[in-house]
Amino acid sequence: MNRQIGIIAILGCAASMCNGADDLIDPSVSSDTHPFAGAPREARDPGAFPAFPAFAEDPTALVNTSIGNNGDGTTFPGAAMPFGMVQLSPDTGLNRYASYDYKDTKILGFSQTHLSGVGCQTMGNFRFMPTTGQVSSSDPAAYGASFVHTKESASPGAYDVHLDSTNIDVALGATERTGWHRYTFPADAAAQNVLVEVGESNGYVFDGQVEVVGDDTVEGWLLGGNFCWETVKERYRIFFSAKFDRAASSFGTWVGGTMRPNERQAKRASGRAGAWLTFDPAGGRNVGVTVGLSYTSVEGARRNRTKESAGQSLESVRARAHDVWRDELQRMRVAGGTYADQRTYYSALYRSLLHPSIGSDVDGKYRDFRDTVRRGSHPYYQMFSLWDTYRSQNQLVALLHPERAADMARSVLRIAEDGGWVPRWALGNGETNVMSGDPVTPWVVTLYRRGILDRDTAKKLFAALWRNATEVPSDTSIFRGRDGNASYGAHGYIGYENAPGYTYGDRRQAGSATLEYALADCSLALMARGLGEDDKAKVLEARCRNFEQQWDPAAESKGFAGFPRTRRPDGSYVDPAPYNPTKATGFHEGTAWQYQWLAQQDTPALFERIGGAELAQKRLDTFFDLPTLLVDPAKAAKDSWVRGAYEYHNNFAFNPNNEPDLHAPWMYAWTAAPWKTSAVLRAARTLFVDGPYGMPGNDDLGTISSWLVFGMAGFFEVAPGSGAYVLSAPMFEVVELRPEGGCTVRIEAKNASASSLQYVSNVRIGGRPWSKSWIAHEDLLHARTVRFALTNDPNATTWGTGAANVPPRLVDVRAGR
Repeated sequence: MNRQIGIIAILGCAASMCNGADDLIDPSVSSDTHPFAGAPREARDPGAFPAFPAFAEDPTALVNTSIGNNGDGTTFPGAAMPFGMVQLSPDTGLNRYASYDYKDTKILGFSQTHLSGVGCQTMGNFRFMPTTGQVSSSDPAAYGASFVHTKESASPGAYDVHLDSTNIDVALGATERTGWHRYTFPADAAAQNVLVEVGESNGYVFDGQVEVVGDDTVEGWLLGGNFCWETVKERYRIFFSAKFDRAASSFGTWVGGTMRPNERQAKRASGRAGAWLTFDPAGGRNVGVTVGLSYTSVEGARRNRTKESAGQSLESVRARAHDVWRDELQRMRVAGGTYADQRTYYSALYRSLLHPSIGSDVDGKYRDFRDTVRRGSHPYYQMFSLWDTYRSQNQLVALLHPERAADMARSVLRIAEDGGWVPRWALGNGETNVMSGDPVTPWVVTLYRRGILDRDTAKKLFAALWRNATEVPSDTSIFRGRDGNASYGAHGYIGYENAPGYTYGDRRQAGSATLEYALADCSLALMARGLGEDDKAKVLEARCRNFEQQWDPAAESKGFAGFPRTRRPDGSYVDPAPYNPTKATGFHEGTAWQYQWLAQQDTPALFERIGGAELAQKRLDTFFDLPTLLVDPAKAAKDSWVRGAYEYHNNFAFNPNNEPDLHAPWMYAWTAAPWKTSAVLRAARTLFVDGPYGMPGNDDLGTISSWLVFGMAGFFEVAPGSGAYVLSAPMFEVVELRPEGGCTVRIEAKNASASSLQYVSNVRIGGRPWSKSWIAHEDLLHARTVRFALTNDPNATTWGTGAANVPPRLVDVRAGR
């Protein structure tokens, strides 16, 4: 079967199955392509639908943008479009990862850019703040305004707040590249001011400039970077053009703490730099401003603003945002469950679709990694938190938005062509080198495996990934690449070195980076086979089991023997005996207990090291505290697993707050008890609640949220790049997939409930029995119906068990040429 056939073919074929008489045989799919193809449609979808609950008419009403608005979740409540350049949101502090913390009581202003769930301070650029009275200070501590959450409201694409101390009402909206502000001043205001800060952001600002143009426009730029305090090489440029809806009566600028009335320009020397405009109250109580952004130039920001504001009002912009978000949320809509379940689910789906962010202007221009402005033929995306998103969020975007996903892959290719190397964590047009391993490879292979890359793009990306897997950038490059390649290529493991100056270097995180390299290489082997690169595929396939190179069979913990262990370049172990896998050196944001499961490219081989599937199951039971979980799921999740958002060291338990072991619940599919996956996921569901403290950890640009979406829907890709979804008991009675360009797939699970322990007793796909614990991506797209029968008795099911029903190893997945 030719599985790598391109987005038009694979989705066009699916779309051709969407209509037609149910009593006809579908000739468009041959019987050797899909196990349920070629059968009468009535056989694939027998009988009348049982009674199911209805879908929400407007799922945007079920989104709570305040979930995670705290120091752990680090999400923001403001206005944004799906994958938009603008995220217009309030700032309550300059040392908040997302600029906003729910416990704060003052707002310092409303900035145009934010990243959702990020784990370091960044963005928060171009902060606007309305004030009354005389403008006498540039210090946000002086002009910040108090507020209360009872006078704050938000929905997808809109945000409103009343500033108590100044009696000003603020309304915000957004288009893709333009932020919309409206400030309603009190009737007795002596002056109406809007302050614009350029020199100070939530992240580092190294340079910047602002200019008052005429009597109604402010424009400028800044140079930001130094994300996670990690490198002096990473920088990004961003520009803005703000136009007010009426003329100012006076203006001025500031540099540092010096206020300069009637001065039009200010350049950042150190600290703050900005401008203010004052408006005559006789002109009315409202002052509106549209703020266009661009990463290319002020002219680009002006062009974006002009294009996106023509003929629009704040009301029409917010109405369009509502409609767009309603359509987005209906791409994967659910029915059934409790109100809290639906609020939790749709809010997570919303957060999953905020990033990556569009980086190109309306005319196609973008700024490349050599700081040069170019024009592309496809939309250009940026903000790639790849170490996080390759595990779940990438798969969700690829499922619901294959065309956008293809453009995101092309954007990564442009980074490689313009900058010389593929990225690891790309912020704007700069490489931060944050995190470790090789996340971009499984990220790309995930898209390739789904057939959404054209062959030319796939071949060029493979060449860039192969170079990344076999070479190392020069010391002068802004990219660190796989800096452990020398020892990894020679020995099959990365030799540990406490390389100075780089917290995130692969040699410093050698234990976990070795596991990440092995997964990446194994996935790249799949792409190599599909593209006819057989010699390179053999090299990569030989690395699939490199996780074994640092496996110490004598290491013991909690009654189990055998754990991964970091090695020095000479092969000796870094940690002295007796080795404690809960306090392991060289594992990034985790321990050897949590990282032992990161060999999902060849789970049978991993289980061999553990001592077989039976012992692996017992180890998983300990990892999740299954005895407690089966009695009290919420207690196990809250008390037995990793508790705090950043408490991922010195622990042996499951950590649902961070990425390294997110796939672990589905590892039960390779044991004789796949039902335990459903139990673990229902316990995890209890950690997500409908409120500002409703996330167990920071969201990392939608990663944790998309993991929850898949877990509640009943399927998840355990091995990124495999295209194989492992199935579990859905938490809603109906999940309906409506991917862009494809046809509807309806997943049914009568009487499904997230609040009770339920397990899969059998599955029917397209009307036929399905005993496998997994399904290929393309088979799911063609299924039309997936029907789960659930039971509360784990002893009543043997579904998914047996060697013939476990998911394939990554090297066994077929790839087209």
